[in-house]
Amino acid sequence: MSREETRKILESENILPRSRFGQNFLVDDDAISRITALVDADREDPVLEIGPGLGALTKPLSALYDHLSAVEIDSDLYSYLVNEAKVSATLINKDFLKLAAEDYSADKIRYVVSNLPYYCMTPIMKKLFGECTNAKRMVLMTEDEAFPRISADPNNKDYGPLAVCVSLFGDTVKEFTVPGQCFYPVPKTLSCVITLNRGEEASVLCPEFIGFVEKCFAMRRKKLMNNLKPYYPADILNKVIEDKDMRAEDLTPVEFSRLYSDIISMISEK
Repeated sequence: MSREETRKILESENILPRSRFGQNFLVDDDAISRITALVDADREDPVLEIGPGLGALTKPLSALYDHLSAVEIDSDLYSYLVNEAKVSATLINKDFLKLAAEDYSADKIRYVVSNLPYYCMTPIMKKLFGECTNAKRMVLMTEDEAFPRISADPNNKDYGPLAVCVSLFGDTVKEFTVPGQCFYPVPKTLSCVITLNRGEEASVLCPEFIGFVEKCFAMRRKKLMNNLKPYYPADILNKVIEDKDMRAEDLTPVEFSRLYSDIISMISEK
C-alpha cells in the first residue's frame, strides 16, 4: 500500500491519523512483504494482528491464513476494514488492552503480528505473553530505541519486567530497521521489526507471574525482600531468598521463574 494510496483512502473516508492511538500507517511494500514473510505460519494456524489500521498487513495476511483475527481500536478504521477493504479476517473493534482473553480466543493463537503503537508497546507485549499461552512466534514492529529495554540483561539500567518476559518467552531477533519515510504520517523515530520465537521456559508466563515480576521491580533500588514483603509471607521469603541484600536487577529471568515457583509451591503447601 503506497503513501499516495493511503492518503487517498484517508481523505475519501474522512479519517485523520490520531496521535493518541499512535497511528503511523505503513506505506512501504518491501517492509510489508518482509514482515508478512516473517510470520511463516501454516495456512490453518490461528494468527492475531493488533492494530490493522488500513489493512496494509491484514490484506496479504488474510490471503495466506484462513484464521486471521485483527483487533482495531479506532471505529473509523474498523468501519473501513469491514465495509471497504473487505478483508477476509475476524475483525474486533476494541481496545486490545481492555479485551478479555476469551474474547479473542487467546489460548488458540499461534502467531502474532503487529505494528505496535509505541506509546503502549510494553503493556501490549505483557498482555500477549500472559494470555497467548500457545503462541509460537510473534513478529512485532517497535521503536528502535526501545529495543535495549526489550533485550536487556541483568544488572543493566534497561533491565526490567519486559526484558524478563521477553527472555523467558524464547529467542529474540532484531530482523531489520524501518525508517520514518516508510510511514504516513512520518514519525520522528526509527522503527525495527523483531521476531520472538517460543522456547522451553515460556510455560511460566502467565498474568500472575508477570505481576510477580512487576512487584519485584516496583522500587528498583529497594532490596528484593522489601519489595515482596507486602505480598508474601515473611517466613517463606526468608527461606527462598538466600541473599537478603539482592535487588531485582540481580536475578536472571530463569531465577525469577524458579523464585516464583518456589514461593507459589510453599504457599500451596501451607
